[in-house]
Amino acid sequence: QVHLVESGGGSVQAGGSLRLSCAYSGNIDSSVCMGWLRQAPGKEREGVAALHSDGSASYADSVKGRFNVSKDGAENILHLQMQSLKPEDTGLYYCAVTERCWLPDPLRPAGYNYWGQGTQVTVSS
Repeated sequence: QVHLVESGGGSVQAGGSLRLSCAYSGNIDSSVCMGWLRQAPGKEREGVAALHSDGSASYADSVKGRFNVSKDGAENILHLQMQSLKPEDTGLYYCAVTERCWLPDPLRPAGYNYWGQGTQVTVSS
């Protein structure tokens, strides 16, 4: 059983920053792959960032250089630091976990088994 709870969403103006957090518990060890995915109104869910078990990260091209994913293993929290936010970053952001990052595309939503409820991010122009 895996439990994921996101927080930190909100409304911000373009150019602003937000830090999302995902508190996780349950059957999660250091070998899992953890990711952030989002869904904008009327669009399909898409992967934003994935943190591999070796500590490396993968990012969607649209967020490279602006977003950073990290994990606090002591506190069991996954973070997503978002900077230089754009209106197109608006969406419901989910934290998700899978046993192993699906390759070659670790951002593929279908590759994740466990999901949180999501936290809303709204970026205004």
